[in-house]
Amino acid sequence: MAAIEIQGLSKRFGEVAAVDDLSFTAREGAVTGFLGPNGAGKSTTMRLLTGQALPDAGELRVLGHELPADAKAARAEMGVVPQLDNLDVDVTVEDNLAVFARLYRVAEVGAAVDKALDLARLRERRRDAVDELSGGMRRRLLLARGLVHEPRLILLDEPTVGLDPQIRTQLWTLIDDLRSRGTTILMSTHYIEEAERLADTVLIMSHGVGVARGKPADLVLEHAGREVLEVYGPPKRLAEVESEATASGLKTRRTGTSVSILGLDGHNGFGFDGERRQATLEDVFVLLTGEEIA
Repeated sequence: MAAIEIQGLSKRFGEVAAVDDLSFTAREGAVTGFLGPNGAGKSTTMRLLTGQALPDAGELRVLGHELPADAKAARAEMGVVPQLDNLDVDVTVEDNLAVFARLYRVAEVGAAVDKALDLARLRERRRDAVDELSGGMRRRLLLARGLVHEPRLILLDEPTVGLDPQIRTQLWTLIDDLRSRGTTILMSTHYIEEAERLADTVLIMSHGVGVARGKPADLVLEHAGREVLEVYGPPKRLAEVESEATASGLKTRRTGTSVSILGLDGHNGFGFDGERRQATLEDVFVLLTGEEIA
């Protein structure tokens, strides 16, 4: 069953098409990842799904509700974790959760708060003021706040942006735990590794357009093959390598100091000197969009 269904969705801001004829479905009980750089349309799509923005064209259905007409009913069954920290710093950790639990009319507020604190591993900090928390703890609190009413669907907008690698890994563990419990998650990210590790299905976005969709491993196999040859050299030599590889029917992508020759499965590299490595989702993203990504 589809938790989210989008058909022909478009949203413009003046001359800029933030979302351009986007269509996709997100399966219930799975993690769907929007992968793209800043400005790809990920956050705008999230705002359209929560009713914070109105589409110029297209159809949206979330958890069986038509949007924007039934946006209020849909929001009641969603949990939203925004990219920007909008926690109330003047009250305690548990008060932040309790306020949201009451807003969503949770029957047992205390029990809901305890469960959310345990999920985010913040029980020992429950009476601390929010401004006493580290950046990683605040991100965990945002996640707990979005889950306090046990929503059927949770939207994570760049959940680990700005965090150091160690804290990011801790957040990944929490999100992985949610996935193992069968929570339906829609997550936007510009981290390749995050999409590969957490998402069952990835939608690659660029300039508001969905350019490819599928399981990460399937996207890599389809567009980049299993093996890549990384050839290093001066710009003139790299241009020659690109030309020769293209003439042989191979796909290439350029980095600052090398050319990656994709889809070498079964080939010997055509005499190019370089380093063989496994193809990645980053290869696919650059190949399909022409953009590097963090």
